[in-house]
Amino acid sequence: MSTLILALGNELMRDDGVGLKIGRILAKKGYNVLEIGTDIFKLHRYYNGENRIIIIDAILTDKYKPGEMIHLKGEEIFEKLKAEIRSAHFMGAIDGLKLLRAIDNRLAKAEIHFVGVVAKEIDLGTELSEEVKSNIHNIVDAVEKIAK
Repeated sequence: MSTLILALGNELMRDDGVGLKIGRILAKKGYNVLEIGTDIFKLHRYYNGENRIIIIDAILTDKYKPGEMIHLKGEEIFEKLKAEIRSAHFMGAIDGLKLLRAIDNRLAKAEIHFVGVVAKEIDLGTELSEEVKSNIHNIVDAVEKIAK
């Protein structure tokens, strides 16, 4: 099964850049990674019909501690992210992904996973908080298991 990893985030906003940082680690390991930043519509230009898509992004929630990871799959992504979890830019990305799935039948059939990393600090700066930084290797390992 072919896999595309989408790395979302803004690396100038501290923990919001965690998706990009994890994506770069995975790219160095040979995974197919597309750095989306905050523009989900880049997916439309670069999508090549991969069967599995893994989205990595920072999230804001009071239900988990900073640095913790959540994994959602399929329709659960659209239900839980709208209802329970927030991000500085993810509402636009979720709506954009729904639109892209509606216009691209291949994308609509893809197995979609969301890996969210709970952010502690979304503020100007390029350094990740210690809580997020200390769990990056575990999150990379988790994404690798999903990708296999």
